[in-house]
Amino acid sequence: MNVSIISLSNNSEWIPVTKLGRLVKDMKIKSLEEIYLFSLPIKESEIIDFFLGASLKDEVLKIMPAFVAIGDYNGHVGLGVKCSKEVATAIRGAIILAKLSIVPVRRGYWGNKIGKPHTVPCKVTGRCGSVLVRLIPAPRGTGIVSAPVPKKLLMMAGIDDCYTSARGCTATLGNFAKATFDAISKTYSYLTPDLWKETVFTKSPYQEFTDHLVKTHTRVSVQRTQAPAVATT
Repeated sequence: MNVSIISLSNNSEWIPVTKLGRLVKDMKIKSLEEIYLFSLPIKESEIIDFFLGASLKDEVLKIMPAFVAIGDYNGHVGLGVKCSKEVATAIRGAIILAKLSIVPVRRGYWGNKIGKPHTVPCKVTGRCGSVLVRLIPAPRGTGIVSAPVPKKLLMMAGIDDCYTSARGCTATLGNFAKATFDAISKTYSYLTPDLWKETVFTKSPYQEFTDHLVKTHTRVSVQRTQAPAVATT
């Protein structure tokens, strides 16, 4: 569905309101992978713009309620859903939620490990409602064999070749998109032998840069003024 995307660009300077946002803006965190490594919750969409702003592309899958898919076609994809009385407000909110829900996508090979990863590393399954979507690795050159909705999400995730299988009421676009996104998100939840390396535990960015957070923290004094009681008759 081709719908013009509403621009969210703002000329005003980003003032982070979370610890993670402050560390990102001060260049203490260099990449999104550092955030994913420690499972830090991303609560500001500007953090995603900071790392992936130039490469992010978004597309509206459905208008009401607004379903927006967003990705950089290189290992990151997100899905946002928003309802509102006005279409423009719903799309704008869905884009923000899609950025906050961006997940890393693990890619792999179908056969010999030649060239760059091009497909899903293993069979993964996602479910939402009655819809079940299964992603199956495919040989190089196969392309994405799927319906339009999963194909768009897989393309945005940077997957070039993939077989898909779907069951349930796939006519429900929202559940179809959510099930596909759930399957894509599981690519990093499966521990394959090449990930059996000994984990070297390091400090969380919140612990490592505690002194920096204390120095740069600006307290905002909140004064509560109590209004005089009004007598009711």
